Amino acid sequence: MSKLKIKPLADRVLVEPMEAEQKTAAGIIIPDTAKEKPQQGVVVAVGPGKKDEPMSVKAGDKILYGKYSGSEINIDGTNYLIMRESDIFAIL
Repeated sequence: MSKLKIKPLADRVLVEPMEAEQKTAAGIIIPDTAKEKPQQGVVVAVGPGKKDEPMSVKAGDKILYGKYSGSEINIDGTNYLIMRESDIFAIL
C-alpha cells in the first residue's frame, strides 16, 4: 500500500479491488470478456466514521463487498473503489 493524499469523509472507505481470477478451479483459462467484476479488495484508507458510529474496518483489512458497490475512481493510474462502510459484507 502506498501513501495516498486522499482521506475519505464520514463513513466512506477507499478500497483497492483484487484482480479477477485468471483460471477456474478446473484450470480453464477465463478470457477478459468473460471475467466477473471482483468482489474482494484491500482497504487503503478509512474515513473517521459518523458521530456515535466508529468505523469497524481499518487500512489493510481484506474485505468482501457487493458486486455493484461503490464508485470507481482512478488515482495515479491505479483503480480504486470508494464506498460506504455499510456496502462491506465481511472482513476476511
